[in-house]
Amino acid sequence: MKKIILSIDGMTCSACSNGLEKYLNKQNGIINASVNLVMANATIDYDENILNKEKIEKYVKQAGFLSLGIFKEFKIEERGKLEKFKFIFFSILAIILMYISMGHMIGLPIIDKLNPHHNPIIYTSTLLILTIPFLIYGFDILRNGYKNLIHKLPNMDTLVTIGVISSFAYSVYGMIMIFNGNYSYTMNLYFESSAIVIYFIKLGRYIDGISKDKTKESIKKLVEITPSVATIEKDGIQKTVTLDEIKKGNIVVAKPGEKIAVDGEIVEGKAHLDEAFITGESMPVQKKTGEKVIAGSLNYDGFIKYKAEKIGKESTISEIVRLVIEASNTKAPIAKIADKISGYFVPIVIIIAVITFIIYLILGYDFATSINTFVTILVVACPCSLGLATPLAVVISEGVLANNGILVKKSEVLENASKIDTIVFDKTGTLTYGKLKISRIYNYSTMKDEEILKLVGSLESKSMHPIGKAFTEYMKENKMKVEPVEEFENIAGYGIIGRVQNEKIILGNSKIVSKYNIKNDYIEDEKELASNGNSIIYVIKNERIISIIGVNDVIRENAKEVIKKLHQKNIKTIMLTGDNKQTAEKVAEKLEISRVVSNVLPSEKADLIKKLKKENKYVMMCGDGINDSPALANSDIGVSIKSGTDIAMDSSDVILTKNDLNSILKLINISERTIRNIRQNLFWAFFYNSLMIPIAMGVFRFARIAINPGVASFAMVFSSITVIFNALRLRKK
Repeated sequence: MKKIILSIDGMTCSACSNGLEKYLNKQNGIINASVNLVMANATIDYDENILNKEKIEKYVKQAGFLSLGIFKEFKIEERGKLEKFKFIFFSILAIILMYISMGHMIGLPIIDKLNPHHNPIIYTSTLLILTIPFLIYGFDILRNGYKNLIHKLPNMDTLVTIGVISSFAYSVYGMIMIFNGNYSYTMNLYFESSAIVIYFIKLGRYIDGISKDKTKESIKKLVEITPSVATIEKDGIQKTVTLDEIKKGNIVVAKPGEKIAVDGEIVEGKAHLDEAFITGESMPVQKKTGEKVIAGSLNYDGFIKYKAEKIGKESTISEIVRLVIEASNTKAPIAKIADKISGYFVPIVIIIAVITFIIYLILGYDFATSINTFVTILVVACPCSLGLATPLAVVISEGVLANNGILVKKSEVLENASKIDTIVFDKTGTLTYGKLKISRIYNYSTMKDEEILKLVGSLESKSMHPIGKAFTEYMKENKMKVEPVEEFENIAGYGIIGRVQNEKIILGNSKIVSKYNIKNDYIEDEKELASNGNSIIYVIKNERIISIIGVNDVIRENAKEVIKKLHQKNIKTIMLTGDNKQTAEKVAEKLEISRVVSNVLPSEKADLIKKLKKENKYVMMCGDGINDSPALANSDIGVSIKSGTDIAMDSSDVILTKNDLNSILKLINISERTIRNIRQNLFWAFFYNSLMIPIAMGVFRFARIAINPGVASFAMVFSSITVIFNALRLRKK
């Protein structure tokens, strides 16, 4: 199976995107297709043995749309000067047309030659001449409407096309009758209705286009973080190159004031780097040889050389952009409901318009009134607001989340986060920083403490567990050489095993002692370390415990405050850890977490999540390590700390790039605001159509409440603009 993301031209409403999505999903070889109206793209999973890019693009064309090729996630469309000129020109032309066609009705002065009562032929001809440019201006609408009707995928453009062509055709017929001397048709022409409908729809799309561009600004800002060129060094010679020319393994030079070009590792020098856009740290952090650098970071004061490791699509920035794009191409459950409704809406409106037209003729209304009502229903019911209600709110919110260092992989997270009633936290590396320090060592051997720590540090150098970092950092600080490790094995939930200096060394918690039936005479020492909040590591050599080492961790800043605020939201919190009970309870006590589950294996973590879900709890799991991956995958929403392991981040639905637990609160709050905003938008869309369609049908004619196609088009645009501006409120903090 392969995946492709295509840019799509010609989509104007949710009925367009839904129709294209349905059409693509029916085609042989397409496994799944998801079409995004706001981002104007289609994500397609397909069988490469059956299809290729060219065949898929043919399907898009057959559906009445145009593929612009591979979606360029970095390209942000802007309203061009020509488009602005067209908008201004047709705004002036619309005013002139409305003045000539309707000015005399409200007593405005008009030259005699354009007076319909004195010169009906010149008057009619002028309206025709002024209307034709609007038909050309809206040709794309009429073309798409026709194509979608032919392909049985009626959409907003279909409604407009039928309405505009009907009113224009009737007006041409009336004009012919006038030229033949039947001047009674002079007051029953709808040229201006055809023109004004197109104008207002173009106005709505112009405003809509601007708003969509704004929703992409967060992506654009991320892209612009990285420099366009960099300096690489080879054989002592420095050369300026573009980012595309940088290869893995190249040595890149960064001078003071320059930005880091690609992700890599410092091989020479040290400097303070500003990583605020990723980590959220307001102060620059010092980086030295052996430490990682992120593309886009600003070098404040040092001269460094770093080896390129992640370039192009592998870089941190590209990964963030990819996640934002992919998230926007998934649909939340509430969006799917709205899409389904809007997909049925268009054909229903066409049926209502036709039935109303027939009823008007049966009741004895003249053809002009009947066709006017027919056109008005089609125009006023255009489902723009319904189509924009959900996707616009979702895309804007995802942009806000990205700007706050919260990357969601699926749009459904935005809806589900508001339902969370239970959050399970891993301890080490999540509630704590995972930057452990050796606090005390009990030595039961003839070896020196330094020798034991060297054995442990060498073996832990092969591990990704946060506890292991305490020992590897100790060795770096004390400039101790890492010994070769053979036969390394990680036993998830227990510890690690390996041969160091030809000796089999076992490291782990109390469970690994029991697993290998090792005699343990040091329970009291373990209790003493645990009572002081230490994590415990047993060091076993020659099937005998030679040492017990305690390491301490630091609780994350604001962790207690975050837990408190979650409790205020009636969200239950649970600490889940493989650490011993005493240590876990000590941390839980400080954070005021009521429930602690300790001494658990990775599979047991996942089992707890499953158990909570069976109890009808809506569970979020927040972790950072390999051990957390099963639990993250089984939770309703898995949240991974960016500093965590790759496998943990792969298993999660959300990645917190700022390593700040406040991000969890922000995610929940933004989710609540987004769902509230979508409901407001949907309510308005349904209220508008429930009110305006009956008015357009003439149900309230008895109360002298009626509208024509021009007013209908304005009302439709006003409805869409209301939804757009309401969605844009999500940008406010």
